[in-house]
Amino acid sequence: MRGIKVGSAFGIPIRLNWTFLLVLPLFAYLIGGQVGTIAEVMNETAGLGIDAGAVAAGNTPWILGLSAAVGLFVGVLLHEFGHSLVAMRYGYEIESITLWLLGGLASFAEFPEDWRHEFWIAIAGPLVSVAVGVACYGVVLVGAGGSDAVRFVFGYLALLNVVLAVFNMLPAFPMDGGRVLRALLARNQPHAQATQRAASVGKVFAFLMGIVGLFTFQLLLIVLAFFVYVAASGEAQQTTLKAAFEGVTVTDVMTPREDLHTVTEDTSVADLMSRMFEERHTGYPVLDGDDLVGMVTLEDARSVKEVERDAYRVDDVMATDVVGVDPDADALSALQAMQQNGVGRLPVIDADGELVGLISRTDLMTAFNIIQTGGTPGVISGRRRADEDPGIL
Repeated sequence: MRGIKVGSAFGIPIRLNWTFLLVLPLFAYLIGGQVGTIAEVMNETAGLGIDAGAVAAGNTPWILGLSAAVGLFVGVLLHEFGHSLVAMRYGYEIESITLWLLGGLASFAEFPEDWRHEFWIAIAGPLVSVAVGVACYGVVLVGAGGSDAVRFVFGYLALLNVVLAVFNMLPAFPMDGGRVLRALLARNQPHAQATQRAASVGKVFAFLMGIVGLFTFQLLLIVLAFFVYVAASGEAQQTTLKAAFEGVTVTDVMTPREDLHTVTEDTSVADLMSRMFEERHTGYPVLDGDDLVGMVTLEDARSVKEVERDAYRVDDVMATDVVGVDPDADALSALQAMQQNGVGRLPVIDADGELVGLISRTDLMTAFNIIQTGGTPGVISGRRRADEDPGIL
């Protein structure tokens, strides 16, 4: 998740996503508009003795609303540092912590597969939130004779941080409770299988949250439900792919150089389109002799108007900033490189800079399907049909 870097702590960059700049004033407005009601509820439940009339007078509600909203996100930030510092203690790299629409997100370079590590990393965040809530309530007790404004803000933050901890412990993978569930499941079963089961539970909770949000007109809850559902599906898929491609290299999956269809720089775009139709390929390496000089795809060719395709050559439309992959790299890293760079295929380049093959999403998905049915890397490389397109997608 992208964001503006605003600082760092413990070597971890802290970022603000643009959605945070929208939700902070929204929360401040919502809290400020209900200061009197919130004060009365806290008085009844915790006996804080706040003068509801005083905190609801003049501009005070909006100042308190902003203070409480900022305090809430400080609590969220501390929650994420709870996860991150425990993860760093176990040797995992934290790329950043980002505050955004739905709270905070700690970005791991690699998710833990040891169930003990994941358990303590996941539970650390809610424990920090409870500690922050207790500390805020301590401020209320110590400053019981202080201003109503102080009691309101810290009393409200005490309540919200405890609620945040409880809510995060719902077994809605990939929320904290869902990760705790996966960790417990992974004690007695493979990590990928535990992920699939935790993700299934997470999807059920996402559906329930969406229904509750729909009938109570809580847009943020609906958005959260959507996020949980998509994130659970995505991580389950990623974990399944990682397990399937364990020990499989790019060489095992790629289309080798001798089987590649290539084009030259001086090929016309019209001829390129004809070849794509005849050969059912949508992407080609572009060679100058034996040297790779670019990649050209159907989208590149489509950028030229049909009446002008005879006048344009491949070197007018091809991409020259080509991202390659090493033949000894693991297959999953090739898929991740495609996703990061928004491409559907990668040239495979050896240590000498020579083109030795091409790997595409189709190659990877075909390999995945074969592995899932009990195939091996040797079977994968030997089962490409003549009519299969190594360059689609």
